[in-house]
Amino acid sequence: MKIKAPAKINLALDVCGILENGYHSIKSVFQTVGLYDDVSVELNDSGEINVSCILPEEFAQADPVPSGEKNIAYKAARLFLDTIGFGKGCDIIINKVIPSQAGMGGGSTDAAAVIRCLNELTGAGLDIPALEAIGKKIGADVPFFFTGGTAFVSGIGEEIIPLPDYSGKILVIAKGIQGVSTAQAYKAVDGLESPVHPDAEKLAEIIRNDPDNAYRYFGNLFEDAIDLDEVSQIKNTMKSMGALSAVMTGSGSAVFGLFTNNDTAHKCCDDLKRQGFFAKVCLTKVK
Repeated sequence: MKIKAPAKINLALDVCGILENGYHSIKSVFQTVGLYDDVSVELNDSGEINVSCILPEEFAQADPVPSGEKNIAYKAARLFLDTIGFGKGCDIIINKVIPSQAGMGGGSTDAAAVIRCLNELTGAGLDIPALEAIGKKIGADVPFFFTGGTAFVSGIGEEIIPLPDYSGKILVIAKGIQGVSTAQAYKAVDGLESPVHPDAEKLAEIIRNDPDNAYRYFGNLFEDAIDLDEVSQIKNTMKSMGALSAVMTGSGSAVFGLFTNNDTAHKCCDDLKRQGFFAKVCLTKVK
């Protein structure tokens, strides 16, 4: 079985504090976008789980992807098969298009895709809430990818409230060779003094009532904590070429710019590529 696993961006992302279990509490607006990994899963009789990743040359050196048991897709397959008590193994091939350490949920969406495939291939027939419960044990962002679209997300990422359709918006997404680990990013946020918090709840309200002005409320607390020259360079390029807003996504280090004109977006994308960045034009998507 082969399916497309979409990336996500954070239209707004705020960190609200640290919970008793050590996890950080967030408020965010998640949005799936038209940038996809291709995930293929096939059952085998060996009982083993095999994962292989195919990376494009444009970011293969900058974005190492763990293999074997360290890969989140492996962990997802192992947990799902153990949960339903299925005795066979599987072979997983991931054709990567979503850059890693980019704040775009590349690993989480792959994990959700593997669970969806195995749910079908094994005949388990679990419903979405059951799949989300399994995904939550793998990673905080995984449950979102079973529904996708636009959503207000809180807690550690597991509390998901769907928002009205915000699809069809023109984006340029770009990333340099610098990556940011999630652990590093949250440590940097913890060290901020008097940070200005993006208002994710206000953004959710605007998407419901005045979506054309939603871009005015885009923002990411991690931008104050993570000082990357490449992020600043990408943002400056996007804004100088007509982006309504340009914001880093997730804990970094990809940046998305919102455009109203497809030709302008492609010109910006080409310019970013000439500067040596990974860059793509895509749309916000329902899933």
